[in-house]
Amino acid sequence: MLQSLDSTIPSKEAMQLSRDIFKETAKLTKEFKLTSPPWFHNFLVNMGLREKGLCYHWSDALYRYFLDKKYPSFEFHLAGANIGEYFFEHNVLVIVSKNGKFEEGIVIDPWRNSGKLYFSKLKEDKKYEWKHRHNRESCQNGK
Repeated sequence: MLQSLDSTIPSKEAMQLSRDIFKETAKLTKEFKLTSPPWFHNFLVNMGLREKGLCYHWSDALYRYFLDKKYPSFEFHLAGANIGEYFFEHNVLVIVSKNGKFEEGIVIDPWRNSGKLYFSKLKEDKKYEWKHRHNRESCQNGK
């Protein structure tokens, strides 16, 4: 799927990024002490019984991780749906090819299925209407 973003993407780089996505998701699943379903984990975080694991914790952590990895053929973006709606807002990472269009990206969403990685072309993810988040304060400040 990553190589489908641009025919010039080297297969070795796409495979490494794919492995890193799954590896980092597994690491964060343990770090967040994830429970299922996701709304119950959110309840635990909001009650102070878990430190992290809300959707924006996932997207921000993955965003920072992959920016540091420096993949030359890819760009990483944050996306949100229902922004500002407390119980309905959702945030994800979107991967695009270098200089590619956000709308043609791939959604990376480990929150949706409680640590089991969900990914799809942005246009094919009919559950949410994604908007590009050019700025997210917590992510910018490294929180």
